[in-house]
Amino acid sequence: MHTQTYNVKGMHCASCSSIIEKTFKKVEGVESASANYGTEKVKVSFDPSKTNPQALSKKIEPLGYSLVMPDHSNHGGKTAEEMGMSAEDHAAHTGIGQSKQEKLAEVADMRAKVMIAIPLAVFSIIVMSWDILAQFGAMPKMSTIMNEFVHHLLPIFATYILFVIGKPYLLGFYRFLRYGKANMDTLIGIGTSVAFLYSFIITAFEEPLRQFINVEHTYYDVTIVVIAFITLGKYLEAKAKIKTGDAIEKLLNLQAKTAIVIRDGKEQEISINQVVHGDSIVVKPGSSIPVDGTISEGSSFVDESMVTGESMPLEKTVGDTVVAGTINTTGSFTFKATKVGSETLLAHIIKMVEDAQGSRAPIQALADKISAVFVPIVLVIAFATLGIWLLIGTPLLGFSQALSYGLTSFVGILVIACPCALGLATPTAIIVGVGKGAKEGILIKDAATLEKLHKVTTVVVDKTGTLTRGKPELVSVKNTSSLTEEKIVSILATLESKSEHPIAHAVLEYAKTKNISLMVASGFESIKGKGLKATIENTEYFAGNTKLISDLKLSFDVSEIEAETMRGRTPIILATKNEVLGVVMVADAIKPEAVEAVKSLHALGIQVVMLTGDHKNTAHAIAKEVGIDDVVAEVLPEDKLKKIQELQRDGRIVAMAGDGINDAPALAQADVGIAMGTGTDVAIETAGITLLHGDISKLVKAVRLSKLTMRGIKQNLFWAFIYNIIGIPLAGGLFYPVFGWLLSPVFAGLAMAFSSVSVVGNSLRLKAKKL
Repeated sequence: MHTQTYNVKGMHCASCSSIIEKTFKKVEGVESASANYGTEKVKVSFDPSKTNPQALSKKIEPLGYSLVMPDHSNHGGKTAEEMGMSAEDHAAHTGIGQSKQEKLAEVADMRAKVMIAIPLAVFSIIVMSWDILAQFGAMPKMSTIMNEFVHHLLPIFATYILFVIGKPYLLGFYRFLRYGKANMDTLIGIGTSVAFLYSFIITAFEEPLRQFINVEHTYYDVTIVVIAFITLGKYLEAKAKIKTGDAIEKLLNLQAKTAIVIRDGKEQEISINQVVHGDSIVVKPGSSIPVDGTISEGSSFVDESMVTGESMPLEKTVGDTVVAGTINTTGSFTFKATKVGSETLLAHIIKMVEDAQGSRAPIQALADKISAVFVPIVLVIAFATLGIWLLIGTPLLGFSQALSYGLTSFVGILVIACPCALGLATPTAIIVGVGKGAKEGILIKDAATLEKLHKVTTVVVDKTGTLTRGKPELVSVKNTSSLTEEKIVSILATLESKSEHPIAHAVLEYAKTKNISLMVASGFESIKGKGLKATIENTEYFAGNTKLISDLKLSFDVSEIEAETMRGRTPIILATKNEVLGVVMVADAIKPEAVEAVKSLHALGIQVVMLTGDHKNTAHAIAKEVGIDDVVAEVLPEDKLKKIQELQRDGRIVAMAGDGINDAPALAQADVGIAMGTGTDVAIETAGITLLHGDISKLVKAVRLSKLTMRGIKQNLFWAFIYNIIGIPLAGGLFYPVFGWLLSPVFAGLAMAFSSVSVVGNSLRLKAKKL
């Protein structure tokens, strides 16, 4: 069996994925097919001896879809697969892929259509409202000239809207007739086409038809308004979906494009694809490490936050391993390549993100599921109603009256059963919910995320940047001398001003915020692995760790310092040759709002689990301080992913909050990925929700927002169904024999419009709610 993932062209609604899956599963040789509307991809397992991608693509082409075939173009002697990328990413990486450009062009085209359709819809609504209000005497009737003008203008507008902007819906109608496959497009296509056709026949044969039916009412406005608003919704959705591929794109951008290798005793810059195992690679300050390997010469501090998510750059010396995509900060070093191409950790992270993104079952919108049966049922009801009126009505009322009532009922049913309210129920609540979220600093990527979030039972958080600030800060100063605290900080900052160590920056930053000025020093000397010394105002000062103080044979409170170290704090001890002057503690400080947020999550019945690459002592100390239920420390990116999968296997619905690239696979695997806005762009793009300014207290608001939005959607769907359940029998004349009630298509149009207005109005109520 061969398993491959393909991009699908033409996939633009949730029921499309089920149509593609069902079609593929019927093909001989196909074992399984899983289509994902979110990523517009399909994963197929098939027997290559019985079928092939080209044959599969031909099966779905009549239905309006096609598979994008992988490009096996050679790239430095390697195919995309060998480089551990999908063909689409490989194409983007080499600059030959037009996939994103094609999507942008498609969105630009949709935008142009929306810009034309919306003004026409606004015009139609004004005319429609005027007509209805005039009937009730709330407004004067249109003048004859005005009425004639509109009478001839609306058919022109409706023709353009239906046949140009509504072309996808007409194709949906056609494919339903030809292949019996129904989706949202089919429903819109039938409703608008029948309204248009009925109106067109009346316009064309007004006089001959006058004696049979009421020719004063046409439904061009229905055609215009429905297509315009549905097109607007599709445009907004397409715009949001462009960003779904950005996570992989940003991961690929971390990869260095070239490497400086030593060959024949000389340094030469070569393409990353030409690096082989055993190459000696030179890394200069500030440059990205091109492949995985082991340092053979030199030392430096390397920023590995993209892999570990931990904020402090790590010191790397001979024998230590370095990984692709991490950033060298200060010194230079040479290392031997041990993993290249698709073997590197970065390539694995890219693969993990891709797999996690593609493995989700698509959330098929309730409205789409219903439309598959709703369309044929409504059509059967409409035709049956027409038949019944002609069959039973002719002997009782005469053919003219029976046909008039029959046609009125037929169009009334199709107009009132128009899927406007059904189509608007979810998007309007989502638009309001997402807008409200944005105001609160909660960015939501898609509706599926909002839907999942309200069911979440467990929140998994990363320590660094999520519960803590994500950078070393000076958190305490203990003065054990007769000097002032200000003087101690000034001496220490002066000593650290010549150091490149990340902890030194924390001391200098503290001095700067407290407006403490530096002093003049001389005779700076670094004491390797222990600290540094310098002379200030004729006194020799030392700053460093406990080893340095022990070497000076000075006494200090070891137990207190060890207790602080257990809490994940790093001590810097300031001393002269004779005495210890003070101790400052540097740590990644806990965000003040973290404790309150964890309490609020507990109040919502949500369990909180902390995952971190940090030492378990540090992790447990922070968990205790914040009030977290469960801690998993010293984890690697793969372990984070495994822990999420483990929780999901236990039947939990998991939300993961993280900020590093190392969190990207876990964010993609979680039911809901939540990125902290202070984190890396990749974490933000992989996540479904981004909390701006990295504020974890917003996580609680996001959960509340999802609960409110989902309540709104359920109410909307309820009202949308009620309109159809009551409206269809009413329009069909079910109550005519008993009460003499028959719903005119004008009122069917009004009811349809009102159903939409009530749905939108209900969604707008969300704006007033407090999170």
